[in-house]
Amino acid sequence: MALSAGFTASLPTNYEYYTSTGINSGLNANQSFFTLNDKLIKIYSGAMHYFRVPRPYWRDRLRKIRAAGLNTVETYVPWNLHEPENGKFDFGEGGSEFEDFLHLEEFLNAAKEEDLFVILRTGPYICSEYNSGGFPSWLLREKPMGFRTSEENYMKFVTRFFNVVLTLLAAFQFQLGGPVIAFQVENEYGNLENGAAFQPDKVYMEELRQLFLKNGIVELLTSADSPLWKGTSGTLPGELFQTANFGDNAVNQLNKLEEFQPGRPLMVMEYWIGWFDNVGGEHSVKSDEDSRRVLEDIFSKNASFNAYMFHGGTNFWFNNGANLDNDLMDNSGYTAITTSYDYDAPISESGGYRNKYFIVKELVAADNPVQTLTPEAPEYIEPLAYESSRIEQFLPLRTLLEENSPISIRSEQLLPMEMLDINDGSGQNNGYIVYQKDNVDLEENSVLTIEGNVCDTVLVLVDGDLVAPTKLSSLADLDGFGYWRLKDSSVQINEEPKFQSTITLLVENMGRVHGAGIYQYNHTFKGLWQGNVTINQRNIYDWEVVPLELKKQWINELKGWSEFSTESSGPGMYKATLSILEEPRDTYIDTRGWGKGMVFVNGFALGRYAAIGPQFALYLPAPFLVNGDNSIIFFEHFSAPADGLIAYTDEQIFINPT
Repeated sequence: MALSAGFTASLPTNYEYYTSTGINSGLNANQSFFTLNDKLIKIYSGAMHYFRVPRPYWRDRLRKIRAAGLNTVETYVPWNLHEPENGKFDFGEGGSEFEDFLHLEEFLNAAKEEDLFVILRTGPYICSEYNSGGFPSWLLREKPMGFRTSEENYMKFVTRFFNVVLTLLAAFQFQLGGPVIAFQVENEYGNLENGAAFQPDKVYMEELRQLFLKNGIVELLTSADSPLWKGTSGTLPGELFQTANFGDNAVNQLNKLEEFQPGRPLMVMEYWIGWFDNVGGEHSVKSDEDSRRVLEDIFSKNASFNAYMFHGGTNFWFNNGANLDNDLMDNSGYTAITTSYDYDAPISESGGYRNKYFIVKELVAADNPVQTLTPEAPEYIEPLAYESSRIEQFLPLRTLLEENSPISIRSEQLLPMEMLDINDGSGQNNGYIVYQKDNVDLEENSVLTIEGNVCDTVLVLVDGDLVAPTKLSSLADLDGFGYWRLKDSSVQINEEPKFQSTITLLVENMGRVHGAGIYQYNHTFKGLWQGNVTINQRNIYDWEVVPLELKKQWINELKGWSEFSTESSGPGMYKATLSILEEPRDTYIDTRGWGKGMVFVNGFALGRYAAIGPQFALYLPAPFLVNGDNSIIFFEHFSAPADGLIAYTDEQIFINPT
């Protein structure tokens, strides 16, 4: 193996140590310890998801993982990104909005060149706090759809995807000279166990296993669940090597795993070394002391581990997931994940080193029975706080709709995003959806009612003017009109009579549920779809439905901008220019002073923000910027900061909500 920059020859590399005499076998778990190519190995792994890290930074993050003494990197493979439309695949340069993140083969080659083995968790369900748990939204159009079961229609699409992705990945197996030493089948499948309501489908798991085998996968096949909480309900004992997921109570978890697989090695697939953040929740931090204690407990059991996450990264674009505590059509228990997936991980969102990094490095060095060459830890280049940009232009929602020719669909009834006949029959995946009704006569004090729950937020405009809600400044606002918590919500939309008015409902998809079973997934449509919209108790029909997918080219070609002033307010685009006269540096966009919405950088959807926190700074990596003028656009629901500025900072900002 050719050494990548950052290595000096003395000890052998991982690949030299394990393959110098040829490759005879892969990762073996048929005794009380792992062997790789018939040599003892303990797996020291760190999770890093290629789709959460800008492609130009992959090598930097991989080398930092290797420099910590880890010998493996783990990643999921998200189906929804690699097949964004029904039958259209993207593994880099496939034409999707997110294509630059999807060069999976390049990532695997880079991992090997940085001297790391790879664990692939290919789904089809990945959870990962990711949009829809990795499932494509177009699956919702297909009926029946037995998500995560052996139901025939679901398995038809799983089989098609696996036949594509596993054919690609087979060439990267360790026994064929590649870096991949293990594949995970499904993910935390035992979590679906719900007494008489649902028992995990073992036929489904066997069908998945057979798909791996039929596509030439010869490496170790694994499953992952909490042994204490879920037992063996989510695996195939004797066919899949079971691993453990947990954040604490390591000894008891591993003792239970040992009962299930006596005489076999112990592996923690997910040691939750940090945690994620919810919109409107408290920022999660796991102490260094807890991290050290749990790792020491793992090592006391002579177990291998994967630190989830070792580098969390970012839910760029519209890719955050969400939780749903309620069943079926009740959206009141909905909670979205933040754009930041920093996870309080050893390597921060922008690539910095936390104390946890050095704790892991210390403990691994003391525990590892095999000594191989590790590179020097790459220098961390601190983000830069650029000078604030003045907002120069404003494009209100009404003008945006009138002058930029978005797709428009006439529908007698309200339709969710996913059921719109666009994108070659795949529906709308991300963004916002507009429901508009012209020529409406409003008597005085008219009341608009939305039946069911909003999925997920709604703004009501009358003749282009925002009437409700008018702010988001505290958690209490979520209990009012315009948000997902209220069912059958109503609001007064005028005082004086109005004639031939235009009613506009702008609905935001804040992210799809990432962890759910067959019943919940089949009810995770976005938009207005759970009932009618009424005005003064009369149903409104014949809607103009406009999908606002907010794609990069469309954003960059927007027309109708006017000069911004302190009088500019309401939903719309607020635009500034960030001029950079040298090589761009990482930075953060400070969202304090803004209400709710999305930020676009040079047309790319950077991420979401909300005044209820806890995240108040969006990570903006240097590769998204150019030397020269950069377009910074806020798609804001309410109004811009009073000073008319877009501010930048050199650090993360987390403030717990009130």
